[in-house]
Amino acid sequence: MTVEYTVSADEAVEKLKLGNEKYLQSRTSSGDISPEARRETCENGQKPYAVIVTCSDSRVIPESIFSAGIGELFVIRVAGNVMDDHQLGSIEYAVEHLGIRLVAVLGHDHCGAVDAAINHDPEGYIKFITDEIKLAIGDEQDDYKACCLNVKRSVAVIESSFEIHREQQHGLKVIGALYRLADGRVEFDI
Repeated sequence: MTVEYTVSADEAVEKLKLGNEKYLQSRTSSGDISPEARRETCENGQKPYAVIVTCSDSRVIPESIFSAGIGELFVIRVAGNVMDDHQLGSIEYAVEHLGIRLVAVLGHDHCGAVDAAINHDPEGYIKFITDEIKLAIGDEQDDYKACCLNVKRSVAVIESSFEIHREQQHGLKVIGALYRLADGRVEFDI
């Protein structure tokens, strides 16, 4: 299957940065969610410019954070933005079938999943998430540093995936970023 690459990884990073700057000045979401955009993406398919792997936290809204509308971002959400085969499969689909050249892992400060990994020993299914985070953070106790380490591990897992690694020869880029809850700013390339 031949995939058309409409936006390079570097162009996608710039779009994310510009969108975040716009978001910092906004009081309402500025992405295009019009009936026309819905109709266009329904009839002609989606053409997102970036994959965003982020936390399920309700305060982290990638479409708003990057001033994006319908069909612009391929968002994968999971508590603690941890990676497993399901997330990797979703990324693989987005890269190979939608032609996306940028995968951004967007962590955030004050993450409840990271806090649970640092300060608690949860049971049940949550333990699968906190165990992954513990692999990322080791003995780190500082919230900010632990959140950054967690993002870096997810980036490394994506980059080491055979299918994703194979795509890097076509200009695919994987980056880590951290969203600051208090002011809405995104720190890129953490």
